[in-house]
Amino acid sequence: MTTESVFTGLKVLDASTFIAGPAAATVLSDFGADVIKIEPPGHGDPQRRLSSVPPSPRAEANYGWHLANRNKRGMVLDLKSPATTEVLKRLVQWADVVITNFPHGTREKLHLGYDEVSGWNPRVIYADLTGFGDAGPDARQPGFDLTAFWSRSGLLASTRDAGAPPTVPVWGSGDYTSATALYAAIVTALYRRERTGQGTSVGTSLLATGVWATGTLVAGALADGTPFELHDRSTPVNALTNPYQTADGRWIMLATSPLHWAELARAIERPELIDDPRFTDIESFAKNAVALSELLDAKFSSRPFAHWREALARERITYSLIQTPEEAAQDPQLRANDIVVPLQGVSGLAHTVNSPVTLRGVPKVPAKRGPDLGEHNDQILAELGFSPIEIAQLRAQGAIPGTRSEEAA
Repeated sequence: MTTESVFTGLKVLDASTFIAGPAAATVLSDFGADVIKIEPPGHGDPQRRLSSVPPSPRAEANYGWHLANRNKRGMVLDLKSPATTEVLKRLVQWADVVITNFPHGTREKLHLGYDEVSGWNPRVIYADLTGFGDAGPDARQPGFDLTAFWSRSGLLASTRDAGAPPTVPVWGSGDYTSATALYAAIVTALYRRERTGQGTSVGTSLLATGVWATGTLVAGALADGTPFELHDRSTPVNALTNPYQTADGRWIMLATSPLHWAELARAIERPELIDDPRFTDIESFAKNAVALSELLDAKFSSRPFAHWREALARERITYSLIQTPEEAAQDPQLRANDIVVPLQGVSGLAHTVNSPVTLRGVPKVPAKRGPDLGEHNDQILAELGFSPIEIAQLRAQGAIPGTRSEEAA
């Protein structure tokens, strides 16, 4: 049984690699789009191997591949082969959306530049992702989320404690953030096409989404603002937004404000502090932040997390337990809100992470495994009008790989 959803009938050609571009296509597929992913011969998209590269968690299942490529059909095409151009042309003419992240220059050599693609299909939505944008001295530089999103944007320099060197953030986090931005650009262009009938070129960059994520600090710099020093939890500028450790070694992130000081004072069983002159307004809280952090350190370290969970919840104080990814994966809140969903067809991987876009009352299609390498070559070529003889010729010309039996021989 096929689930009808928002993009049922929408056709997407995913000619991108790694995470951000493919993940944008995955969000479209979650809402019913028919996505064809093309990969190079040999090992295919490097994303097929990232789950086995440290520090990715070791597991039997290729969880990263299925996360970024579920619900798609897969083809292997050698875009460097002249014989492939006609196949690519028919795919573009079939598609409503074409997604690529090949660098400028390379994409034109592979017949994936916007001018050629839009010449084949003027109504197409052409969506691309770059590391550093379309213009400027670094437009053609390669970029990954660790470099363009995290490092160049100012985000990584700001996401560490005072005295600590920069660390390696969760890789892929910038890619998945950028995927959401690219998805938004595609949907905006589809809406425009509904109104005007015109295709267009849209895109984003890892740098743009990284700066957007760092927006408060970059906007402050644009206003010639004076930055605070890097955070130091023992001498914070705001003790009410600070991590604290409980008696059983768990960490919580407190995120409250002077407006809720009375409730917090009651939660930590120090109601006399409500009228303490050191903690009466924003200025006094800032002036006495170190003293308050020492006070809160002592209180939170005196009881286990279970106690503070009840006490803080009773007073409706905003905080969170700092969970590990393993704890997050088992958090019942994720399943209650379909943040984690069942995945069909993968041994050793019963669930995957859902895309963050929800239309209430509108179903997403059930998540199914990503395609094997070249799994749907013959099926898709036949749909595009290639005869069995023509498909055999494409194999002979090296545009597509041979059958498994031919390769084995």
